[in-house]
This record gives sequence, structure tokens and C-alpha cells, in this order.
Amino acid sequence: MTLLSVSGLTIQRRKRTILRDVSFSVGPGELVGLIGANGAGKTTLMRAVLGLLPAEGDSSLAALPQKARAQQAAWMPQAREVAWPVSVERLISLGRLPHLAAGQAIGAADRAAIDGAIADMGLEPFRHRTATNLSGGELARVLIARTLAQDTPLVLADEPIAGLDPAHQIQTMRLFAGLAQAGRSAIVSIHDLGLAARHCTRLILLGEGRLVADGAPGDVLTPDNLTDHFNITAHFARSEAGLIFQPLDVVGMD
Repeated sequence: MTLLSVSGLTIQRRKRTILRDVSFSVGPGELVGLIGANGAGKTTLMRAVLGLLPAEGDSSLAALPQKARAQQAAWMPQAREVAWPVSVERLISLGRLPHLAAGQAIGAADRAAIDGAIADMGLEPFRHRTATNLSGGELARVLIARTLAQDTPLVLADEPIAGLDPAHQIQTMRLFAGLAQAGRSAIVSIHDLGLAARHCTRLILLGEGRLVADGAPGDVLTPDNLTDHFNITAHFARSEAGLIFQPLDVVGMD
């Protein structure tokens, strides 16, 4: 079973090719870390895969009608702005819209999904708070909860741990890993290579306008890839606690 199939995807913006001939697939039970330097095209790729940007090639998600797409994949963009002073609970409940007919009220299954997402992100004390009064980190957790409440087989999240404190970064990555262990999947763009190495089952590295590497963290975070695409050296080891990755120095940027 395949949750996402991408074939020969080429994306141009303002007559400039951002990514060329990108192909990959995602099956159940995967936590895919999308990595690359700033400007490598991570956000652009995710948006094109969802059909939010025009592209050449094929994406199984982009080919779906809008409602079916929203039932198959939940999207958490990088932007974290809430225009209206709604409650946290109400904002999270918007994740249930793809499962409701026009004018249909939230039912027991929807309520369970909302309550589960609130519990997963530790947001019970914030349930009745106004979302526009939250800190950036608190709002990030609410938006992750909204994505979880959508209860789709696949989640795409663009830098979901940016702005979170270390404890909530780890909690969030564990949560995505738990989705994978339960048979769902997630694609997460991420800059923290240590957390990516520790929690992701697979990494996709973008660089120089193409897909550079796709595989297990230890196979992607090689010394050559780190030097060529991140300009760093790093310590990478296996321990009883799992993979440990620590950037050490900057190279090639004098």
C-alpha cells in the first residue's frame, strides 16, 4: 500500500527551476524527515506534492479532488498566524472539516479526535483560551493538534518543531514517531539533524535542485553529504539510547 507516490516532479517559480525530476513514495509506518539547507526547496516540494503549487510530473495527492485530498493528508504549513480570536478548542476542531458534510455538526467521533489531539499535545489547560493570545510556541502546539485532529493516513508538517522548547520538540517528534508506529505516516521538514536522526525512520535530502539521498538516517547523513550540502562536520554514533548526531564545525564557508 502506498500513501503517496511522486514521480518526475519538476517545480519552477518565476522562470527558475527550484527542483528537478524528484521521485519518491511513502508507505504506511514511515516518519520521513525532509532535510536540506535553507533554500533547498523543502517547503516548495511539500506544497507541490499537495497540489498547492503548479508542477510538472505526478503526485498522487495532487491528483485527488480537494475533499478526498484533505481526507488523505493533513497539512501543517510553516506560517503560524490566526486571524480570528477563536478558542483553542474551536481552532483544533477545524481539523474535522474534511470529514463533515456542508452544515453537518460535530459528532461523537469528531469530539473524540479533538479531545485526543488536545491530550496528545498537553493542551487541556489551554482548551478555552483565545488562540490569538498564545505565545508562538503554544500556538505551534495548537496547530499541530489541529493537524492531528484531522486524523488522516498521512501528515505533512513544515518545520513543526521550530520555536518549541527542547521538551516540546522531543514530545512532538515522539508523537510523529508514534503515528508511524501505529501505521500512519508523516513527512516532516526539519533543520535539527540530531532529532531527525534519532526519530525519523527515513530521511530525504534535497540539494542543488534535486533529491540527493533517500534512505535510513545513517545512510543519508554521511560525511560527504554533510560537507557538500550543509557545510558542516559532525559526530554520528549509535548508542543504547539510539542514534546520536552532533554538529561539530563549519567547513567550506570562508
